[in-house]
Amino acid sequence: MTINGDVVCRELNLYDCIQCGRCTGGCPVSMRSRLNPRRLIYEALLGVKFVPSERTEIWECTSCATCIQRCPKKVRPMDLVIHLRSDIIESGRIRPAVRDALESTFLHGNPWGRAREKRTEWIGDEKVKILKEGESVDILYYVCCTAAYDTRVQEVARSIIKIMNRLNLDYAILGNEENCCSNEMNKMGEKGLFEISMEKNIELFSKYRFSKMVTTSPHCFHTFKNDYPEADYQLFHYTQFFSMLIDDGILKFSKELKSKITYHDPCFLGKQNKIFEEPRKILQSIPGVEYIEMDRSRERSLCCEGGGGRMWIESESQEERLAEIRVKDAVSSGAEILATACPFCLLTLEDAVKTTGNEEKIRVCDISEIIEEII
Repeated sequence: MTINGDVVCRELNLYDCIQCGRCTGGCPVSMRSRLNPRRLIYEALLGVKFVPSERTEIWECTSCATCIQRCPKKVRPMDLVIHLRSDIIESGRIRPAVRDALESTFLHGNPWGRAREKRTEWIGDEKVKILKEGESVDILYYVCCTAAYDTRVQEVARSIIKIMNRLNLDYAILGNEENCCSNEMNKMGEKGLFEISMEKNIELFSKYRFSKMVTTSPHCFHTFKNDYPEADYQLFHYTQFFSMLIDDGILKFSKELKSKITYHDPCFLGKQNKIFEEPRKILQSIPGVEYIEMDRSRERSLCCEGGGGRMWIESESQEERLAEIRVKDAVSSGAEILATACPFCLLTLEDAVKTTGNEEKIRVCDISEIIEEII
């Protein structure tokens, strides 16, 4: 296999690369792995033979898009990585965990290997309307596979519906009919599966009438906004939506939270979609909160390493994980709560709190959980 072809180089705009190295210099995982976006582009331009078994570093990419953001010539190194992953997947030489996630998404509509019939078990005793075909609702809450199946992230989904219930909002979910948005499948290079999932979702959404969609995950939000065809409903990440409700005087806090809080920007919310203010507005609106900004924030925020399919790909690097660095940043800021707004960030950061031995110093919360505590 070669990183080859005039067509690929033109399609990905690689001929504009000036080999300045800003992509590699800005890449967060290049600090702890062999991944070198500048080198990959150089080899692509030369038509160097690419041997997958020797170049496993392409699976280290988190698709955070820092390389794209930093490039002065608008080259997209991340897309080259995804192209190389696609070639490997088409050849059938993929890791078992990746294969299982892709197969589960195709068969069951989620990458976690869980039955579709289990998708709504997270609801528990909470009241939530499940849409039936032909019904209409103001807000469709798109739960996300991770929020539906991961026991920790299920708490986030429950917090969101509790908030909506207390505000008497007209909302509903798709229940067991909900499918994976397939953002992670796309970033792992399985473009065919992504196309199938997108077509299924577009057909599914057409069966119902709703004016707004609110997502739990920035990854779902990103792919619906940027990878799907333009839709006739308003799309919101839940932090955007709740921030808007604060502005409208609908969402109010009845309790104080005397705590020092800092915020970790998820890459798919911040860097890739420029949603920086709304999560901060929510936290800064809470009575009693002392908000602390970490040095690496907004566009400079450090990736947690959860995206790009990394939830199913074990890193080969023995270096300190980025989530561990991020937790140490938060602890050194003096914060007592590290808030985020992404299922993957929540999981990686909570794990990093344990591996760095900081359980007594800081706790990780999703913003929705904080709102639900004090509304």
